[in-house]
Amino acid sequence: MMEPIPSRRLRILLILLGVPNLVAGLWAVVAPRSWFDDFPGWAPRLVAAHPPYNDHLATDAGAGLLTIGILALVAAWKPRRHVIVTASLGCVVFSTPHLLFHVFESGDGLGNTDRVAELGPLVLAVVVSLYVLVDSLTHPEVP
Repeated sequence: MMEPIPSRRLRILLILLGVPNLVAGLWAVVAPRSWFDDFPGWAPRLVAAHPPYNDHLATDAGAGLLTIGILALVAAWKPRRHVIVTASLGCVVFSTPHLLFHVFESGDGLGNTDRVAELGPLVLAVVVSLYVLVDSLTHPEVP
């Protein structure tokens, strides 16, 4: 039997939310100094633009990213309404203050193009998380 279309769409969006957070979170937990200095792995170095380095803070941020990534991927794997709502709500709660911090705090030496590179994915994370949350609550096809 084919899976309902909204569930498939939600799974894809949850994977798109989960994988980058999982990767960034693992990086920060395993190698916090490298994550701080080099994230996202190409210029501009977005985390390093907000010094100073703090090992504890970098590791904790990584744990939060890792948690969000795992929640989103579990929801993609087991697309049940309560799991999707929990994961997407967690993504909204994490992503919204993260976005607001970066809106109001410009990193050291980040130009306009760099700000777009920094803010674009953060805006997308909030929008996609909210979409998944609302869609999972309003579509009867989601079990």
